[in-house]
Amino acid sequence: MLLYIVKHLARAVGVFLTVTFATFMVMYGNGAGVARTTLGMNASAQDVQRRMEELGLDRPLFIQYFDWLGGLFTGDLGRSYYTGQSVVGALAVRVPVTMSLIIVTLVFTIVISVILGIAAAYYRGWIDRIVQIVAGIGAAIPSFIIAVILVLVFAVNNPIFPATGYVRPADSIPGWMASITLPVISILIGTLGASQIRGSVIDVLSHDFVRTLRARGISERAIVFRHVLRSASGPGIIAFGLLVVAMFGGTIFVEQVFALPGMGQLLNQSAQAGDVPMVMGCVLVTTVVVLVVNLIADLSNALLNPKARIR
Repeated sequence: MLLYIVKHLARAVGVFLTVTFATFMVMYGNGAGVARTTLGMNASAQDVQRRMEELGLDRPLFIQYFDWLGGLFTGDLGRSYYTGQSVVGALAVRVPVTMSLIIVTLVFTIVISVILGIAAAYYRGWIDRIVQIVAGIGAAIPSFIIAVILVLVFAVNNPIFPATGYVRPADSIPGWMASITLPVISILIGTLGASQIRGSVIDVLSHDFVRTLRARGISERAIVFRHVLRSASGPGIIAFGLLVVAMFGGTIFVEQVFALPGMGQLLNQSAQAGDVPMVMGCVLVTTVVVLVVNLIADLSNALLNPKARIR
């Protein structure tokens, strides 16, 4: 197991370096273009060259990347080209908003997906068909369209929830819950993993050990929740790890619709303005969170399914 953990940690580090380096090369590869963006398209060549020297963009890209990477250990990821705000400071304010959305959405996704997946696999029939149809429709409709519909129905036509804005949990728990309800539902609908759970449960229910347990007189509830669900949880855990990636993608658009001051909104605004340090900071946080979640999913799967440790 220790070797399995070390191997996956090394793989995560490799993916992190690859993603951040590739993004850095794309964002900083055209140093003159970055400098001109900060000055305006009418800037002279002399001004652009002077700006490149001020920002350190005239140095080799590898040196720039390793300097940026070294900033991770000192908490210095640079400053915004336009506001002068520290990237770390901006992320410290924005990340909790986005993570609150993702964590709450992930919890509800796991609970609802497990319940629907087990019900669809065990009872089959019309329940199975409805679950598959709902999961298919949810996956097909973009989260921002769902967000707009929810705003119109539950905020504009029926003012049950606020249409925009965010309340911190420290200020008001009820206010925080109200402010994230519609955004969470918008992301949740498209990320239900009931189909993955359903397929795994159907496969496990066909195994011989299930028939043996029934022959021994063990209750159906015990068979499903103590034995079948544990055996079927491996693929589901991996699927939920992958869903975190989809959730990050969904927050970029959902935060725009609901005017939430999260990392998705910051990434969108920074990308449009060409604020490279902010974009790199957002990419860094997203990459780390996704890698950590998938690492936890892999390790959990290995604990539940020893065969997975062979990989």
